[in-house]
Amino acid sequence: MDASQKAGLIKKLREITNSGFLDCKKALEETNYDLDKAIEWLQENGKAKAAKKSGRIAAEGLVRASVKGKSAVIFELNSETDFVARNKEFLDLMDNISEALVENSFQSMESAENIFMENDLTILEATTKATATIGEKISFRRAKKFDLLEDQTIGAYTHANGRIASLFLVRGKNEEVAKNVAMHIAAMNPEYMSANEVPQEKIEKLKAEFLKSPALAGKPEKIQQSILSGMLNKALAEFVLLNQPFVMESSLSVEQYLKNNKSEALEMIRYEVGEGIEKKAVDFASEVAAQMKK
Repeated sequence: MDASQKAGLIKKLREITNSGFLDCKKALEETNYDLDKAIEWLQENGKAKAAKKSGRIAAEGLVRASVKGKSAVIFELNSETDFVARNKEFLDLMDNISEALVENSFQSMESAENIFMENDLTILEATTKATATIGEKISFRRAKKFDLLEDQTIGAYTHANGRIASLFLVRGKNEEVAKNVAMHIAAMNPEYMSANEVPQEKIEKLKAEFLKSPALAGKPEKIQQSILSGMLNKALAEFVLLNQPFVMESSLSVEQYLKNNKSEALEMIRYEVGEGIEKKAVDFASEVAAQMKK
């Protein structure tokens, strides 16, 4: 086999597997330039590379919320660096995962990971392959799906930078209202949808703090309770969705905005890239040194 034939096989293997030039060259050399065996070699080598990277922390990446027909999904795909989260392979993987999730049912992350995509790989297999070809740990972290009933509408919002996404489910038919509140959720990050969801322990703790206020000193019991109620409502407006002033019309609460538009809040969900993941502090010099050792 001459050099041009070898180069042709390397080119073909790269097109099939999306692996790097040196990896394809080594795979063909290790398998005596048998294309099928070289593909298998890359698959096994890719799994080994991915296994080595499995202990790394992947806290960057992208989130996305999308709606198709009567189904909606929100999910997070992580990488180790923001740079990788912007490359074409990662973005293509986001698109493929989004399409697979919205087209298939799943009840858990395990079942979501085993959904097949258009390229005949499961989501888990695709992220493992991406880890090997990209060179960073790629992790499908979390996902949730809504299948809507006839009287339900859902609003989806993904911020332009892909770092925040939200879904808001309502009983009603106004898609614009649902979308607007989804945007509000992304911007204001409420902890709870309604005051009924706030743990009583948290309410009592707030009341105990407010009772120390000089504004209550020397006031009759009835007036104290009125002031206390006002303080509590103001506090709830900071972290309870329905109590918050609506970002697009601050004279209304979110609850009032929904009522005015014949919509009832049912469920909300908000993802932000990397939330809850403990990141390692690595100085720039160490990071460069680590990259050079790869």
